Amino acid sequence: MTPMAARGQLHHLELWVGAARTDDGPWSWLLTRLGYERESTWASGASWRLGSAYVVLESGRDHERGRAERRRSGMNHVAFWAGTCDDVDVLTADAPAHGWTLLFPHAYPFAGGTGHYAAYLECAEGLEVELVADG
Repeated sequence: MTPMAARGQLHHLELWVGAARTDDGPWSWLLTRLGYERESTWASGASWRLGSAYVVLESGRDHERGRAERRRSGMNHVAFWAGTCDDVDVLTADAPAHGWTLLFPHAYPFAGGTGHYAAYLECAEGLEVELVADG
């Protein structure tokens, strides 16, 4: 039974990606840097856990390949707490070497508005991640 304190918190996130098991792919790199640990691996995917939440990356025969489009109906982006402003800066600087592109570079780190320190990154498959500073 889940305690009521957990009500509303993320349980898990499952994403279809082109290379779910790639250790050097953008998602594996990012999740590891955010503190997630690989929990399991199988033929078509892998999962990473941080506390009670986990992220699943899946690819396989049922996966219809193609670029995601954040401006269409569906998920726009997923946001992660990323630590301090300095932590966000370091992740943002390292991200391009791991397959991420900074969105809205002209407005970084306040593309989400003044007082909201964050980086918006996009992988080659068109999935967007927001890295939010907690301080």
